Amino acid sequence: MSEPVAAIDCGTNTIKLLVGDLLADPEGVRRESRMIRLGQGVDATGRLAPEALERAWVAIDEIAGIIRGAGVAPGRIRFCATSATRDASNAAEFTAGVHARLGIDPEVLSGEEEARLAFDGAVRGLAASSVEVGSPALVVDIGGGSTELILGDPATGPSAAHSMDIGSVRLHERHVRHDPITPEEVAAVVADIDAALDACPVDPAAARTVIAVAGTNTTIAAGTLGLAAYDRDLIHARVLAVPEVLAQVDRLLAMTVAERRDLGWMHPGRADVIDAGALIVARVLARLAVGGVVVAETDILDGIAWSLVAQA
Repeated sequence: MSEPVAAIDCGTNTIKLLVGDLLADPEGVRRESRMIRLGQGVDATGRLAPEALERAWVAIDEIAGIIRGAGVAPGRIRFCATSATRDASNAAEFTAGVHARLGIDPEVLSGEEEARLAFDGAVRGLAASSVEVGSPALVVDIGGGSTELILGDPATGPSAAHSMDIGSVRLHERHVRHDPITPEEVAAVVADIDAALDACPVDPAAARTVIAVAGTNTTIAAGTLGLAAYDRDLIHARVLAVPEVLAQVDRLLAMTVAERRDLGWMHPGRADVIDAGALIVARVLARLAVGGVVVAETDILDGIAWSLVAQA
């Protein structure tokens, strides 16, 4: 007999929840996302800022209420934290706060586990939409603090993965001081991205299929598709030509933050840092040997949820 699960993915910029019974009622699964910018200043200070923790507590209190309302047993909740808490010297304060609100400790995922969950979530979601994923497949997961490249076979899972300390929040905070971003700042961000990609053991050119996941990728996809508003159903499983994505990146870089916030498909909490995130997208795309990418709205959050189902 299946039962509801609750998966929480807490990253540098966003905290996301998936709650529901994936087997008995997949259409009834609830998804929530809150921009909390938990990684605010972590790259410079090495600590989670007090105001960032306060934003996290507000969101986690709300998430706890949703989980209780869905009747999820404590043993069926998994809270996974990634880049921001991995880097912070006061991570214990975050752990204590999560435990007080949810009754469980957050897990700081190993690179291997993070790769496995992200790959599984992306591939499962595309398979459910009848998308044939050729092997080897590359999942490109761009977050606020880090970017993961995960190469593998859809049938057997990841064979190689690497996490790089380049993300939209991290690189924007490190280099961008003007609005819009200046050519000199673009060059500084690109230099960091290219250095990380040069050192990355996972070669994007090895992929036959490239899967773009997480908020930076899906937001740029919404713009590339010309949507009036963000719509995950219209974004998921869409194949985008690389030149069209690059053209959208150029448009975003030329805009001010206020102009980006006016875009119907842009979350206001992402508008300021999308410049650095878009540059990561562009530099990864420049290394591909294929002409298009498939966008997946399913990602590590789905992988976390399915890991709970597998434990039953």
